[in-house]
This record gives sequence, C-alpha cells and structure tokens, in this order.
Amino acid sequence: MSILNTGITGLNAAQTALYATSNNISNVYTPGYNREVVLLGEAKNSGGVQVNGVNRQFNSFIAERLNNANGNLSSLQSYKTQASQIDNLLADPEAGLAPLMQKFFGSLGDLAGAPAEPAAREGVLGNANSMAAQFRSFDNYLHDLQRTVNGAVQLEVSQINDVAGQIAMLNKEIASSAAATGQTPNALLNQRDQYVAELSKKIDIRVNVQDGGAYNVSIGNGQPLVTGDTSFSLEAMASSSDPERTVVGYRDSSGNLLEFREDQFKGGALGGLMSFRRESLDRIQGQLGQLAVTMAQSFNEQHQAGVDLNGDAGGEFFSIGAPSSYTNTKNNGDAVLDVSIADLSELSASSWDLTFNGTDWQATQRDTGNRMNVAPDGDGNLNFAGLQINVNGTPEVGDRFRVNPVQRAARDFNVQINDISNIAAATSADSGDNRNALALQDLQSSRVVGGNANFSQAYGAIVSDSGNRNAVVNANLAAQQGLTEQLQALQQSESGVNLDEEAANLVRYQQYYQANAKVIEAGMTVLETILSIAR
Repeated sequence: MSILNTGITGLNAAQTALYATSNNISNVYTPGYNREVVLLGEAKNSGGVQVNGVNRQFNSFIAERLNNANGNLSSLQSYKTQASQIDNLLADPEAGLAPLMQKFFGSLGDLAGAPAEPAAREGVLGNANSMAAQFRSFDNYLHDLQRTVNGAVQLEVSQINDVAGQIAMLNKEIASSAAATGQTPNALLNQRDQYVAELSKKIDIRVNVQDGGAYNVSIGNGQPLVTGDTSFSLEAMASSSDPERTVVGYRDSSGNLLEFREDQFKGGALGGLMSFRRESLDRIQGQLGQLAVTMAQSFNEQHQAGVDLNGDAGGEFFSIGAPSSYTNTKNNGDAVLDVSIADLSELSASSWDLTFNGTDWQATQRDTGNRMNVAPDGDGNLNFAGLQINVNGTPEVGDRFRVNPVQRAARDFNVQINDISNIAAATSADSGDNRNALALQDLQSSRVVGGNANFSQAYGAIVSDSGNRNAVVNANLAAQQGLTEQLQALQQSESGVNLDEEAANLVRYQQYYQANAKVIEAGMTVLETILSIAR
C-alpha cells in the first residue's frame, strides 16, 4: 500500500473521529443521548487504519436499573400528589369536621340547660346544618378526587399507547436502517431507549431483546405491549364491578378485552394512581361514611326516644345515604342485592366483594383482603360485618357483587327537622324536661363508631391515618429520590458527555487529522520527485 493510501485511511479515520466528537458536543444536553466512541483498528493485509465502528456508550444493565428506579419514583410522586390533597383538607383546623362536631354537641349542652328556650333550639339546628353541610362537602371533594383519578388513568393509558407505538415503529426503522447501510443507527437506538425510559415512568415494564436487536416490551403482569414492530393497546374502561371506577383493560391479538385487577399495577404513574385510590382514597371515603352513618343513626335512635315541645315522639333528626351494591357485568344470573345496616357496632369502613359458590357466599374485605364464608340464614339473607343483605333473584355459580355499605353515605347527610319545636329534648310532656337532651349530648363521648371510638376519636383516627400514610410516602419518596439520583450519576459517568473530555478529544483528533494530511503531502512530494526523475 502506498504512503498516499495510508495517509488517506488516516485522514478518513480522523474525519470520523472528529464527526463523533462534534456530535457528542452538540448533543451534550439532548435527553437520552449516549456518548459515541470511535473504534479504530489496523487495516487488514494492506496497512493503514480502518474504522471498526462508532459505538455508543450504553450499559443496558444500568439503564434497566435506572428505568426501574424512575418508575418507582414516578409512582410515589403520583401517589403523593393525590394524597397530599386529602391530608391538607383533613388537617385544616378551620375547615375540618372536629370543630363543627364540637359546636353541635356544645349546642346540645345549651339546650339541656334551657330545653324550652328558642335560642338554644335555633343553635342546635344551625350547628346541625353546618355539620351536615361539611360532611356533604367532604364527600363531594373525595368523589371529585375519584373522578380526577379516573381522568388521570385515562390520560396515562393514552400516553402509554402512544409511547408503545413509537417503540414498535423504531424497532422497524432500526432493522431497516441496519439492513440498508450495514451500520448501527445510533440515533435511532437512542430514541428507542429514551422512549423505553419514558414508558417506565408510566407503567411497570420488562424489556427483552430479540435476536437482531428488536425490543419486546411487556407490562408487569406479563402481557406483551410491544412485540417487534407490533404494539398492543391498553384501554381505560369502566370496572365490571363498579361502573363509577375506571380501570385498565387489554386488547389481545384476538380482539378480546381483558380487565386487569387494580393491584396488578405497581410502578409508574399509573401504578401510583391505582395504589392511591385503593389504599388511601377508598379508605378515607369509607371512614368518613362510617362516621356519618354512625352519627346519623345513633342520634336518630336517641332522638326518637324523646318527646318534642308538642308532646309528640321525636322523629328522624338526620337523613343519611343508603348502602349501595353493584352487580358484576359478567354475571350469568339475574340476582341483585338489597343491602341494609343491621348493627352499627359491627359496621366497618370497608367495601366488600361477594362471590357465589353455588350454596354459600365468599365475602372479601377489599382493604385488607380478608375472606370469610357466609351462609344464608333461614330467610335467605346474608348477615355479616353489621350488614343484612337480601338476595333478590337467582345467582349463578361464580357470580360476583360489590357492596359499598358506607362509601357515599355522607353525600345525603341532611337535617330533617325544620321546626325548632320538633326537637325532642324531653322524655315527657314537661317543657322543662331536659333528660333526652342530656342523653343526646352524652352521645359525644359514647364509643359507638365501630364499637370502640366516639365521634371525635373516630375523626381524629381518620386525620391521623391520612397523615401517617402521607409521612410514609414522603419518606419513601425521599429515599427513592436519592437512589434514582445515584443511578443517574452512574449512568452519566458512563454514557453522558463530558465537555472537558470532548474538548481534549477535539484537539487530539485535529492534530491526528493534520498529521495524516502531512503524510499525504509527503507522499505527494515523493511521487513528484519520482515522476521528475522518470522524465
């Protein structure tokens, strides 16, 4: 090989190195960019230098760990964003229920001191209406938050489908580019890995690399999301158990829509939304409903035991929302459930899932997962957890039902009495009798909520429970943030662009280029000398 050709190979190698270095510098702030390194080797057989490849500095192991960390971080951030709204609402000393309950029972004390006094009776009604309005306001706020979560789930599913489609398209483009040019399309590979990183922030995923380099992406439960150049869609759908609840479905290759359980999603923003709704929002709604139902029914029972100023027996003081149940849309039988509250002391804040096995029923407590078998009584009713459920119609084996005893009870918490004379403060026709007013006031300290807490204690437990969960999420978030930052630093140390290093490489490769140009210049001089001698 001539000195000219040797110099030309070096010049080409220097140009490639300068291009890679300048590309690194220009993309120093490009998200998902991986630093490129030129691999040089001695040309085979004929001397000179050849470019063996331009490799990107990409460590798949570190990238996978970072994606998992980002997914967990995104899940916690999504959870915290929603949970902090509840915590701020409950902990507000002015907007909370605690001062309104205290004022209501305080006004009952005033009534006991002057049972026939109109001002005392007006105070009871006014404070009762304020307290009931706050119960309704809290319920509306939590219900709006449920709708917000539904909308957020729909948005996340839409974005997941878009990103999955981009990954499938890039799988195809990468294969086509590599086949056409015989070179590795680093820019396309970077784009694909960046989309994978974005997808991991939205949903828990697993990535498998096929022979040929295509990515197969599956979600946490094993269902494929991307296979080669084909992507499969998730769908936001109404739960078959609860039509007011948006869950995630999967359209398989046969076109069947499969409904995922909510607890199948752990990581990513979608997993955070599901966890928040299941662990926090549902629980708070149930606790608030349990408090409202217990207050309304226990107060009504005592009020109906008294006598008003007209000498009539006391009527219902409060109204409250009834329990609700949903028939699963996939049931084969025609049964529907009629649910009522039978025992306040056994009533819990939980929702229940009921499954018919042919003779008995299995009841699953949704917040704990605890299960119990429930046999119908002589009248065919189901009695458990303070509930009485009448089964109307004929269920088939495997039919399922969702029972929400108290979840929306506070929505219909209202005061039924408009006339102050109808307040039953007495136990006799004597206008000076205050014994029922005292009994109503004593309910404030009675452990009637779940059989173990009074109203203030029950509300305090709601606030404390919410605050504790928020504190745990904040602690986990801080720890996960630290881990993610460490992995980001590790990834950048290997794949990120260091401007000082690239500046040094730029000078080095410029000198390399200039040196090879001198080689060519020397070769030309030698060639001209030879030609002049030959003449």
